[in-house]
Amino acid sequence: MQNDHEFSYSKTDFAKVVELIYQRAGIRLNESKEQMVYSRLARRLRALRINTFSGYLKSLENDPDSPEWQQFINALTTNLTSFFREAHHFEILASQMQSCASRPFRIWCAASSTGEEPYSLAMTAIEAYQMAQPPVEIIASDLDTHVLATAAQGVYTIDKLDKMDLERKRGFFLKGSQANAGKVRAKKALRDLIEFKQINLLDTRWPLEGRFDAIFCRNVMIYFDQPTQKVLLEKIGHLLKPDGLLYVGHSENLHYMSEWYRSFGKTTYRLTDRAKAAWSRT
Repeated sequence: MQNDHEFSYSKTDFAKVVELIYQRAGIRLNESKEQMVYSRLARRLRALRINTFSGYLKSLENDPDSPEWQQFINALTTNLTSFFREAHHFEILASQMQSCASRPFRIWCAASSTGEEPYSLAMTAIEAYQMAQPPVEIIASDLDTHVLATAAQGVYTIDKLDKMDLERKRGFFLKGSQANAGKVRAKKALRDLIEFKQINLLDTRWPLEGRFDAIFCRNVMIYFDQPTQKVLLEKIGHLLKPDGLLYVGHSENLHYMSEWYRSFGKTTYRLTDRAKAAWSRT
């Protein structure tokens, strides 16, 4: 470990961070994240005027209910996202909406980050139903309270829309002026379709009611070990309607859950008949 750090930071400190973030959020950090951990948590030490990582970590352990735990989690979670990322999923979703007889069509976006994904879902819904107020409910959740606050505002720098076609830009966003020059905001029609809430996927119970036609849990499983993934995927399965679809990230594969999920196209899954039968009784 380098010795030019502003704060005292040892391999023992890093090991403790790895242990604590796994306990609280189920996230696995490997040794390649050692410098990232230092740079992100050093901001918290400065804000709290604590001189050592060991002192900071001890203060967390001594107070399991401290609000600083949320700051700790926020600092270490990664939020990489963009509008219409993995575009094939939104094409599948549009087809699913158009063929679905149930109303309303319910979606859970389980890792909403700064909001680009749930707003992409809302745009897809308006386009699929060809109406400003489609019969769609979107619940967008995340562990990180900071990114949820950003998502709820729906304000972005204009470059975030660079890859979006002009019709969508004009139809779904308002361009800022004066103090807000260089920014855009999602229109009210989009914001009204989405309910944002904090959910820790490791919690025993999730504050969700009913079942969903579509669950987007993309690029989330890669942060968990396989035993944790299996627990989460079983819980998610209980929340899917019999013909619902689970959308996962481009590097995620559910082959180890083949008794519960079957492929329905690229990184998209349906429940197996066994899962439907088992979970319909619960």
